[in-house]
Formats: sequence, structure tokens, C-alpha cells
Amino acid sequence: MPHSSVPYPGLASFLSSVKTRPVEASIDHLILLLKHRQIRNSRSCATATAHLLRRIVAAHRVTDVSELIERIQIVGQRLAAAQPKELAVGNIVRRVLAVIRVEAEENREGGMSEQSNVGTERHSRTTGRNIASEHHQDIDFSASNPSRQNILYSPKAPRPTTDASSDSLPTQGAFQQPDSMLHLPYANSNDAPIVTSMFSLLSHPTSRAKPPSNLPGTRPPSDLEPKSTKAQSQLSSTRDLRAEVIEGIEEIIDELNQVDDMIAGYALDHIHVNEIILTYTSSMTVQKFLLKAATKRKFTVIYAEAFPNEHEGTHTVVSGTVKPQVKNNLSSEVFQKSLSAAGITVILIPDSTVFAIMARVNKVILGTHVVLANGGLVAAAGVKVIAEAASAHKVPIVVLTGIYKLSPIYAFDVDPLIENGYAGKIFGYEEGDLVRRVGVKNPLFDYVPPDLVDLYITNL
Repeated sequence: MPHSSVPYPGLASFLSSVKTRPVEASIDHLILLLKHRQIRNSRSCATATAHLLRRIVAAHRVTDVSELIERIQIVGQRLAAAQPKELAVGNIVRRVLAVIRVEAEENREGGMSEQSNVGTERHSRTTGRNIASEHHQDIDFSASNPSRQNILYSPKAPRPTTDASSDSLPTQGAFQQPDSMLHLPYANSNDAPIVTSMFSLLSHPTSRAKPPSNLPGTRPPSDLEPKSTKAQSQLSSTRDLRAEVIEGIEEIIDELNQVDDMIAGYALDHIHVNEIILTYTSSMTVQKFLLKAATKRKFTVIYAEAFPNEHEGTHTVVSGTVKPQVKNNLSSEVFQKSLSAAGITVILIPDSTVFAIMARVNKVILGTHVVLANGGLVAAAGVKVIAEAASAHKVPIVVLTGIYKLSPIYAFDVDPLIENGYAGKIFGYEEGDLVRRVGVKNPLFDYVPPDLVDLYITNL
């Protein structure tokens, strides 16, 4: 498939083409971008996944909810296999599946309630007339018909006798409490609970008396409406289900766009006057958090350089200028206002001085790539050193994360979650003789155990 019309393959190009391309072509396009790492970091991968799933749901002909769920699961497995280290992709797929199941359950419960209401309304017009006519026809009962007595008499009501001198007692006893009689159509000789719903009737033992067929709610649900009417209602419900699922996915997309602003709303509760804050990497979430606090607080921010993978982004955050050669790589991290312009005192330090300066820091605020099920996190390489230094100096660590980064995966083995980058940033390949003798790795992420983190702040 030609990509010559897209100058810079990435998130922007995918979002502009996902609405016009065929669904399968969009899936292959996103898989290709994930494999080539042209879409990276949790926010971009989650956004691309949500837009793709919305396109799939909109184009899918929903005849059965299980088919739609299976379709989403297959696509999610392909996306996760394309880039296993981007756990945000699987998180978004799970949330979309949850939306589908919740909407399907609500749709099914609504359909059952509607059918029950239709059956009740259909029989309510004739209920009084049928019961009254039955009473007039069956005024004289004998002891040879005990089933009728079990239906019409309350267990606590006096039983009519078969003595000839009391022939009028059955009539008097039958209409002694007419109000309670209407509410006990299924009562028997035992003190059984009153049946108030057609669905609870299905769980009753078969030994109980069979209800008369002319009472409301006794017909099976399949007989409540004609087959053609049921087919039409099922078709309309599936259409409504697709619209509701799309609306749920759009809410997820809106959440991804607003997550930083929602987290920043808690900034004034955690940053105080004249504090010294240490942070790491060029996280948009952290920067908006600091800018929000700067509107009413005066404090100092110390930035660790995050060399060699994130130092250019860190310099961009501090200075507020973007170099042309890194503009494309920092398209989602370009800020319109630097921290210094907001009145924040910013200090840039090399990574080697973190432990020495930690004694003067009040708290550490960090961003993260993903949060695992045990409370540990995977973040930019170098974060673990900062966390251990803060723990040694008893400095609290605050981690900012959106809920789309919360993963159910447990950290039994963290090595598969650590991605390695270009080793040439650490050791230049121009030194050919030494390169052939040394194996160099450049990890892009670190795993921080949960005991080193003091507080998580999310958008909820």
C-alpha cells in the first residue's frame, strides 16, 4: 500500500486516514506503525487504538454481540502482538470490550423489562373480568376438588366444611377476603412466598399448583409478541447497541484528551509554597501539573537531564524552544509555554548529581509508561535510580498517571517489559575496534517496585 502521500508516518497521519481507509487497511496500517515504533508512548498508542476500534464498531454489522466481541478480541490480539511492550493498547481493548458487555447487558435487561411491561398491559384489561367471572362460576366448591381450594383459599383462612348444614359457608369463606385472594393465585397449603414476577416463577418447584392460564404473566416470553415483531425489535436493539458502544468509545477518546488537565486539577493540593520539586523526563502530564500549581504557588523545579534518550525533550521543556531535528519526535510534547515563563525557578542537573541533591528536595514527581497490577511501574530509564535515592533520603515519590495506563499484568518477569533502544547513543560506532569487543545495551525503561512509590495521582 503506498505511503508516499504521508510525509511523516505517525499518529497524526494515522488519525487522518483511519476514517477514509477500509477497516482491514487501517488495521494493517496501525500494526505497521507499532512494529516500526513510529507510534510510541502510551498516550499515542492508546489514542490510535481507540480510534481504530471505533472505526471497526461503526463498520461492523452487528447481528450478534458475541460476533462483535470476538472481532474486537482478534484485532486486540494482533495489535498487542505487534508491540507487546505497549501495554496501553491492551488496556484500551479491554475497556472497549467492557463497554460492549455492559451495553449488551443493559440492552438485554431493558428488553426483558419491556416484554414484561407489554405482557402486563396486554392482560391488565381482561384480568378483572376473567377473575370475576371465575368467581361467579366456581362459587360452590366440594371437598373432591382440593386443587381449586389451594388456589383460592389463603393458608390462614378458614376452610369450608362439607357438612350439609353449612352449604353457605363456602361462598362466605371464598369472598371473606377478596383483596388477599387476588394476590394469592399460586398459593398452596404451605406458607410459600407470594409470587410477584414472571421470572421468579421459573425457579419455583414443580410440585406447586399450576397457575391458571388466564392470569397475567403466565405465558412464556416467546408468546408475548409475534415472531416478526420480535425480529424487528432485535434488529433495532442491535442498531442502538452499536450507537451506544460508539458513544462509549468516544468517551474514552475524550478522556485521553483531557486526562492531563484532570490530573492537573489536584496540583494545588500537593505542591506548596517554596517547595523544591525534582522531576525527570519531558512528561506532558508532569509539566501541566507544575504549570497548574504555578498559578498560585512559588516553588523550584529541578530537572534531571535523562541522558541519553530523553535529554533533548528535557531541554525543550526547560527552555521552551524546539529544535527542527527533534520537532517530529516531540510532536506530542511541544509546549506553548515554558516553565520559566510561568514564573517557576527551573534548575537543570546531570543525572550523576541526583543523589547529592536529593537531601534538599521536598518531593519527587514523576510520570510513568505503565502501572502494573502489583503497584510497580515501568518508566523511563533512570527512574529507578531516582526512586532509590529518594527512598534513602525519605523523600516522598508522587507518580502521575491516567487510568488508561493501569494494566492487569503482574510483574512476575519484568525483563520482557524493558525495551532496548539504539546503543549508538551510549557508545559511538565510530570506535570500531572497541565495539567489536563490547556488548552495549541501551534500555529505554526501568522497573520501579511498588515499595518505592508513595502516592499515585490519577484522573479519577
